Amino acid sequence: MVEADLPGGMNERGGRSETSSPPLPSDALVIVPVRNLVLFPGHVVPITVGRARSVAAAQQAVRDQRPVGILMQRSPETAEPTTADMYRFGVIANIVRYITGPDGTHHLVCQGDQRFQVVEFLDGWPFFVARVLRIPEPDAHSPEIEARFLHLKAQATEALQLLPQAPEELLAAVQSVTSPGVLADLAAAYMDLKPEEKQEILETVDIAARTEKVSRILAHRIEVLRLSQEIGRQTKAAIDERQREVLLREQLAAIQRELGEGEGAKAEEMAELAEAIGKAHMPQEVEDHARKELRRLQRMPEAAAEYGMVRTYLDWLIELPWGLPEETPIDIAEARRILEEDHYGLAKIKRRILEYLAVRKLAPHGKAPILCFVGPPGVGKTSLGQSIARAMNRKFVRVSLGGVHDEAEIRGHRRTYIGALPGNIVQAIRKAGARDCVMMLDEIDKLGAGVQGDPGAALLEVLDPEQNNTFRDNYLGVPFDLSRVVFIATANVLDTIPGPLRDRTEIIVLAGYTAEEKLHIARRYLVARQLAANGVHPGQVEISDEALREIIAHYTREAGVRNLEREIGKVIRHAAVRIAEGESGAIHVTAEGLAGILGPHQFESELAMRTSVPGVATGLAWTPVGGDILFIEATRGPGSGRLILTGQLGEVMRESAQAALSIVKNRADSFGIDPARFEKTDIHVHVPAGAIPKDGPSAGVAMFTALVSLMTERCVREDTAMTGEISLRGLVLPVGGIKEKVIAAHAAGLSRVMLPARNKKDLDDIPEEVRKGLELVWLEHVDEAISLALKPSAKAADA
Repeated sequence: MVEADLPGGMNERGGRSETSSPPLPSDALVIVPVRNLVLFPGHVVPITVGRARSVAAAQQAVRDQRPVGILMQRSPETAEPTTADMYRFGVIANIVRYITGPDGTHHLVCQGDQRFQVVEFLDGWPFFVARVLRIPEPDAHSPEIEARFLHLKAQATEALQLLPQAPEELLAAVQSVTSPGVLADLAAAYMDLKPEEKQEILETVDIAARTEKVSRILAHRIEVLRLSQEIGRQTKAAIDERQREVLLREQLAAIQRELGEGEGAKAEEMAELAEAIGKAHMPQEVEDHARKELRRLQRMPEAAAEYGMVRTYLDWLIELPWGLPEETPIDIAEARRILEEDHYGLAKIKRRILEYLAVRKLAPHGKAPILCFVGPPGVGKTSLGQSIARAMNRKFVRVSLGGVHDEAEIRGHRRTYIGALPGNIVQAIRKAGARDCVMMLDEIDKLGAGVQGDPGAALLEVLDPEQNNTFRDNYLGVPFDLSRVVFIATANVLDTIPGPLRDRTEIIVLAGYTAEEKLHIARRYLVARQLAANGVHPGQVEISDEALREIIAHYTREAGVRNLEREIGKVIRHAAVRIAEGESGAIHVTAEGLAGILGPHQFESELAMRTSVPGVATGLAWTPVGGDILFIEATRGPGSGRLILTGQLGEVMRESAQAALSIVKNRADSFGIDPARFEKTDIHVHVPAGAIPKDGPSAGVAMFTALVSLMTERCVREDTAMTGEISLRGLVLPVGGIKEKVIAAHAAGLSRVMLPARNKKDLDDIPEEVRKGLELVWLEHVDEAISLALKPSAKAADA
């Protein structure tokens, strides 16, 4: 029952009023205002009336056997509404029953009949009377309305099926409706809508618009009901699964008690754990903590959710190598033999490693530096760490840090989280089974930082000898001594290693290999490794030195030897097919036969073609994967003196080009260039491989040389490359990466390299064979580069 009015007075139990009222006009209607109720045609609702006006109106309608007009108040808080407080659209209703309760309340059972609209309110009666316009139900028939009607009926049926305990009679009533308007009113009447929304639907007379509104609201309700039903089904399934698990565990416990196995098996397990804790050689603080957790586990039922977490935690504490193994003396001679056996070349690196091992031997408990090998991929950083572990006779374990962006990967997760584990450091020590292992932190330059914290900051404690003897993993919750672990880090570039982390390591740079070094590495290691990997015996395939040199020069271009090993693997697999087909005798691979196996050359020398015209110079560049040659191309055309720079150049490189042009303009007379030509000429400087970003000051000399070559029409020597930063005074300033750049020039077939004179200190880093194969020219001033790099002029410069 919907309560519309507060209780009020009435003169008799359902009787007539003692006062007489004038007769009502034929087009007038007795109005009963209601709160929060919208009556639709064809809908039956009970209404409680209590205000004197409403009681008088109901009695008059019953006495005259007239219908009443049900109008909703705009504000339910209004106790005595006026005509302005009521909506103008309502429903004419027939009073089916009039009941007066024992407590004096009056109740009407009304059935909606037809919509109406108030034309005007009339005075002269003790209740609301209004002249109204009756609105008949439109008799509209069209394919669109028929389609909307069928869609709305399907929606109403689905909604009732989704509702829990929906009356079957209501479903049958919906399915039996044949009028679109009646169906829309029926659905709106039973939907849980705000009174204002129902009033809006009541005032919508057009059938198409009414069904559209009801259908849109019903679609939203159906989606909510679907989600509610799915949530309820999932919740019930989860509860049923937990109840099933509890029941099964209780049954299992009962069976174990009947068999006499339950308590005895648990007691035996607890005894084994206690014995294991005693044998783990834990520090006293850790052992006390472990036995406290064991007592918790003993009091805990096996069905408890925390039982497995505590048991796993105790397993981790027991399996960690808390005690130190017996110290093994370091044999320096054996270490030198291992390094020579595992690696070719790298004399300075091997010498530094032997110094490191000697210090570890003389001061086993001292705080040795943490080595960080920096170099391009494939130069042997990881294998050097393995050789150090062999030389020290210790376990080797590798922790990959590439892409790690969560601090918990280093420090571990707290045990409150489901599936928590210790960090990678503790996991690696457990895997090694020794507290004095050699741990390689691989790709330390590729650490990331995110919302979960900064793993690089967490590594500071791990790598600090002053702190790592009490390293506390979040999962373990107890200190663990990392001071006896030999940490070795690797990286490709230094720039991305955080400063504080780089400060805790000693940087050892591994540059790329020369072609001769690659030949020796291939002959000593790579060929044998690929023969074994492909199941071929050493005597079945022979690769000549000329073939290996051909692969190095024309099928690979790298600082390391990874791609070289892949190409050698292709050659051996090609031979393996012939062997598997039954070919007898040794297969000889020569340089002439490589094209049929590996295809045409992948890398060709472009030096002669690139430098055959004025304005083209060969520079040298450093990249994370080693050195490379860099071509600077300049051209000119009619214009207004602009400098155009292309090739995806960085800000520093663009400034180098501007500085080079300023020097050329300033010294134009000394080079035989008419200064007036610059005002009528646009100069375009381009660095090929435009998809690759380039930056840095070391191309200054090459840009200056290319500009002078362009303006004087003198070609740059094809056999010459150059590097160096320039100043506006014409000085050649030092740059980095000299070793990698010179090796790249040698590999590219150049014979002369011009370098800053202030980089002579880097001469010892250049391999001896490279120095023998190159003429190194040291520059103090840019004028020296012009006199040494440019060919004589074929014709006089233009005036």
